[in-house]
Parts: sequence; structure tokens; C-alpha cells
Amino acid sequence: MDLKCYIAARVAEVDAALDGFLPKAKVAPSTIHEAMRYTVFAGGKRLRPVMCLAAAEACGGDPALALAPACAVEVLHTYSLVHDDLPCMDDDDLRRGRPTCHKVYGEGMAVLCGDALLTHAFAILARTPASKRYGVGEYVAELAETGGSTRLIGGQVMDLEGEGRDLTKKELVRVHEAKTAALLTTSLRLGAMTANATPAKLAALTEFGRALGLAFQVIDDILDVTQSTEKLGKTAGKDQAAAKATYPALVGLDASRREARRLTAKALAALGPFGARGTRLREIAEHLLQREY
Repeated sequence: MDLKCYIAARVAEVDAALDGFLPKAKVAPSTIHEAMRYTVFAGGKRLRPVMCLAAAEACGGDPALALAPACAVEVLHTYSLVHDDLPCMDDDDLRRGRPTCHKVYGEGMAVLCGDALLTHAFAILARTPASKRYGVGEYVAELAETGGSTRLIGGQVMDLEGEGRDLTKKELVRVHEAKTAALLTTSLRLGAMTANATPAKLAALTEFGRALGLAFQVIDDILDVTQSTEKLGKTAGKDQAAAKATYPALVGLDASRREARRLTAKALAALGPFGARGTRLREIAEHLLQREY
């Protein structure tokens, strides 16, 4: 199966599982459940859940056992987008080619939608089967730390406080590590944990995820400058308009592209311990380097 077919198959599995995990739209109070489904099924790439399933495979596990954490990280990621798009945060009207949650349901409902998705992510995660080394406690601790004040939320804090200010490259990397690389890394680690991964393999996936997550964000920064709103499915040029620190603003486009290639190479090198089982992860990393949206 080539990579395109592999990703399509995995996305279909994740979408079917998400449909089962989320409350149906007509369950009372229906507005919040409609909003949750509107945002989750808005056509995202499902990168994090696909990486979760691929990591389980790379560690010799059954991807079916990693479906709950795969869905949990996607739901948590979606909550972060709903809140990031709010007028009091990044104030964006478009996400994944559709009006953002607060534009459709109002700001109050969007806040509650994000809260509900965050809470429901842990309800989904708690359904993950234990492996010999890891149980529900370890899974929950992993995701909670990633979603907390030192990672995902901390990254948004640094992002907000950095608007209109000249960040150093070190400060920018810290924002990207917290906002983007952390959840991508946790997606990989949770998939590996369902496969009873050794500490050495978890460490290798952590290194892979950090480098790949940074490369992903560098490419996102580049695309915000070089692509159209129609292509991206979100408002192009928003970072520059908000005077946000980005790689292109800090070092220029050419240097940013070199940095993305360097980080991708570093990520690929970290997959050495997985041999042929790491093929899908390698293919996904190389695919992300070449993406146009």
C-alpha cells in the first residue's frame, strides 16, 4: 500500500472511531454536540492520530489498540484550535476552509465547545487497553502534561505575549516546541505505549517527534507567507498581520526552508532503532517536508 492509500485508510478508521466516541448531534443539549461535531469533522489532515497508529505499528503493536488515544489526541488538538481562533486569542474567522466555531455558534458556545472537547478527550483516552508496561494512569498523565500550562497552554501564553515583540530564535523554538511539537510527540508516545514499547523506543520516538514537530511548524510558517487563503483553508498572512514571530520573519524564507530540511533529517535519523517497521513514519516525515498546505 502506498503512503496516500495508507493515510486515507487510517483517516477513515479514525473518523469512524471518532463518530462512535463523540455524542450524537441530537443528544441534549444538542447545540453543544452539534458544535463539537462541526469542529471535529471539519476536514482536518488527522496527522496526529495517523502518527499515533503508525507509532504503534513501528513498535510491533496492533494499531486497533491505539485507536482510542489516536482519537483522544485529535479531539484535544481540535479543542486547542477552537480556543486559538477566538477573538480574544488569534481572532480567526476561517479554519480548514470553513467558518470557525465562534463564527457559527457564537463566542460563548465556542468556549464551551472547546471545554467539552478537552474533557471528552480524556474520557476517550480512558478506554485505551492497558499494555504490560503502561495503564490508563500512564496514558492520562502523558496527555495531561502535554495539554497543560508548561506545554500546549504554555505555548499559547508565550505566543500571545510574543505578539509585536522581537523574539530570539531560542524563544521562538520554545513556542513551537510547546504548541506544535509536544502534542505530535505525545501522539507518537501514546501509540507506542499501547504496543508496550521499551523506554529506549519511547525515547527515540520522543526525539523523532520533537524534530518533526518543529519542522512541521517551520513549514507552516513558510506556507503562511507563500500560499493563499484558499489553498491553506485558513487566513493566509495572519501571522505577519498580527506581528507574530515566525521563522521567515526571523531568518528569511531560504533559511527557513533549510531549517525544515535539517530538522526533518534529524527526525529521520532518530528512527534508526525501528528498522523496516519505521518505514511509515519515515514516509510521513518526508511527505510533510514536501507539503503545500
